[in-house]
Amino acid sequence: MKEKFGKYALLTLVWAIVIGYTVCSIGLMRAHRAEHVVKSVDIEICDSTANGHLVSSRMVREWLLHSGINTIGVPAEEVNLTGIEEIIAKNGFVNRVDTHVSYDGVLHIEVSQRRPMLRLRIDGYDTYVTESGFVFRSPAASALYVPVITGGYEPPFPSKYEGYVRDYTDSQIRESLERIAKIEREKNPLYSIEDSLRKQRKVVREEYRDSVKRKWFEDDDHYKSRVKRLRGVRNKRLRRIDGELRYNDRRIEAVTARVDAEFRRQKKLEKRYEDFLKLINFVDWLEEESFWGAEIVQIVAETMPSGALELELVPRSGRFTILFGRIESVEEKFDKLMHFYKDGLNNMGWDSYSTINVKYDGQVVCSK
Repeated sequence: MKEKFGKYALLTLVWAIVIGYTVCSIGLMRAHRAEHVVKSVDIEICDSTANGHLVSSRMVREWLLHSGINTIGVPAEEVNLTGIEEIIAKNGFVNRVDTHVSYDGVLHIEVSQRRPMLRLRIDGYDTYVTESGFVFRSPAASALYVPVITGGYEPPFPSKYEGYVRDYTDSQIRESLERIAKIEREKNPLYSIEDSLRKQRKVVREEYRDSVKRKWFEDDDHYKSRVKRLRGVRNKRLRRIDGELRYNDRRIEAVTARVDAEFRRQKKLEKRYEDFLKLINFVDWLEEESFWGAEIVQIVAETMPSGALELELVPRSGRFTILFGRIESVEEKFDKLMHFYKDGLNNMGWDSYSTINVKYDGQVVCSK
């Protein structure tokens, strides 16, 4: 019994020492942080590549300066680390921010930048696009070398949007579905009116059937005259009801047309998003192909009146434009173009044509 008591006492003593040491360490650490101030700021930009950079240490220091958040000389435990991270992270080209104050009083800020795949420079847009479909506006002092898309392409997001395009598309579809639900509710009173009118129609017919029954001792002339008059009354009432039914049907059809328009809008949104992904994948394919990645110096994207996305490519060699068409059968089109480079242009000359069209299956159409 004494041995068991001794073990419990020893275990309690050990835990008391551990807890006491922990509390003491925390207290000393807090005291140290309270006594020590931030002496310097160290900014590290991660994910910089050979293609250039979007954010620099100088930019981060300017953001901090204009934010009004004090750092140098501020006690370590009073530095607004959350505020610093929010100021930096609000820039769309910043992927992640980590901040902490080290034991020696250095405020460490690590900034990870996003890695764009292409740049949209079209009417009203100057936007970078990442491989994952995240878009952000081009910083004023950016120095990043990626393929540039020009032309009359209509992206599936507004020019000032920053974020994942899939999120924007989903939000637009949700809003459309909410509008559809609201529009559909407009049909309820119209369906009630239709039901009421159809009941009135039935009543009119039943009343007519009852009223035209021949009475006892009613002569033929009187009966025919009465039926004719009642039939006229019935037809007049039915014409009025039928007119109201047609008008009500037109109102229902108008509501249905608005719903159909919303569904078409959703379909168009999805199509534009699919084309956006195809454009990303197309640039990714070009970058993976060493020859074509170096040969194609400009991509001109156009949204056609039909809504289809078509490309024109400007090569480094020659003075011609490549009419690529829709982003489909990409490898086949470039294989076809490569054969034409080797067997056609090498023999006829690189300045023989103004356009080379690879839109059509199995053929290359050129024009001077």
